[in-house]
Amino acid sequence: MPTLSPDTTKFYQKRFMPMRQVRLIALLLALITSLPALAETFEKQLPNGLRIIVREDRRAPTVAHMVWYRAGSMDETNGRTGIAHVLEHMMFKGTPGAGPGEFSRRVAAAGGRDNAFTSRDYTAYFQQVPKQKLAEMMQLEADRMRHLTLDPGEFAQEVRVVMEERRLRTEDQPRSLLFEQLTATAFQTHPYRVPVIGWMNDLENLAPEDARHWYDSWYAPNNAYVVVVGDIDHQQAFALAEEHYGPLQARQLPARKPQQEPPQVGVRRLTVKAPAELPVVMMAYKVPVIRDVEQDIDPFALQMLAAVLAGHDAARFSKHLVRAQRLAVEADASYDPTARGPGIFYLHGSPSAGKTRAELEAGLRAEIDAVQQHGVAVDELARAKAQLIAGQIYKLDSMFAQAMEIGQLEAVGISHTQNQRLIEKLQEVTVGQVQAVASKYFRDERLTVAELDPQPLPQAARALSTTAH
Repeated sequence: MPTLSPDTTKFYQKRFMPMRQVRLIALLLALITSLPALAETFEKQLPNGLRIIVREDRRAPTVAHMVWYRAGSMDETNGRTGIAHVLEHMMFKGTPGAGPGEFSRRVAAAGGRDNAFTSRDYTAYFQQVPKQKLAEMMQLEADRMRHLTLDPGEFAQEVRVVMEERRLRTEDQPRSLLFEQLTATAFQTHPYRVPVIGWMNDLENLAPEDARHWYDSWYAPNNAYVVVVGDIDHQQAFALAEEHYGPLQARQLPARKPQQEPPQVGVRRLTVKAPAELPVVMMAYKVPVIRDVEQDIDPFALQMLAAVLAGHDAARFSKHLVRAQRLAVEADASYDPTARGPGIFYLHGSPSAGKTRAELEAGLRAEIDAVQQHGVAVDELARAKAQLIAGQIYKLDSMFAQAMEIGQLEAVGISHTQNQRLIEKLQEVTVGQVQAVASKYFRDERLTVAELDPQPLPQAARALSTTAH
């Protein structure tokens, strides 16, 4: 569990932190120490290669049970994009021992909830149930890990569902469409250029054999790990895992070859025309992600930079671009330091009435330039760090969020045991390091800019928008 050491607190005070920041961190420390203690996290690997990670949390008689597969959209091939997500849908369509829809019905009957999600890096399935139902959840997950039916009729139906999902969530959503096109332009060769949901033409041509090949290639115990968080003894969880997952056979996995994006040689620009109320500017800078927790510095400094720019209501974008200059109706910065592939630092926003997309881009650039030239204040950085600690405290209130944190770290090659070290590394970031990463990475040869040029809304949408206001 991440905490601030007394030495770290003294360090902040010695750096002349304003008293309000000292009081805030002291309050957060008090909140941390008042939380119920979490037990140690335990781990075991079965002979078939499946890893079981268990965190005991006795605060409620429930457990979160997750199965993570190290296969996401970045492992797909051209012509079969979207198959990872389609297969996720098919995992609920039955085995010889449990018919279509029975999985979720049994979870609901147990008084629990379940779902699944696919990302570029992984696919994961979860249930949150009363603790006495953990054995049943493991039995169901082990069953579909190896015995999925993949009925052609069910497959055709689910592909249609995914196509409609793509229309609703991407093609009919101008911001989503802009982000998709931005990513496809920023990456020329790396599979991150492909949307997780897949290209529509590929979805139209997927066949049941594609799903079977994906399933047989990646859904194996030696390409998966199980995370259990909740009111359970770890030895009991290990015994249940051995009983239900242990009989599954390991299989030969496909060889993964390096997929390095070639260096960018200049700024890339694109414009998307789509029906929308507001224009949008998105800027994507190529930056590193965490590869070595101990040795890396820049990813942690980039996280702090994102927090300084847009991590709270008093951050620079809100203070300068939205309120003072009235240049934007909203402006944000985002960066995820954990990924199997390359990283992107995003700046994005919508210009205010009477302001242009070019003016907003100039404003965003000016904020970065200010950090490059003058750095950030000690109290700005302190506030960003305090916000991070608060986020960690809130995370401890949810068993599911704890399981997610463990699973996501493991998916990108970072051991869950390094979670506290990740927080310590963030605490160690200096104002000089934040200024250094702003100067090092925010250059045109790393930049892709996407603009949404809003087109007139259809009459029905315009009337609905007017009514909503």
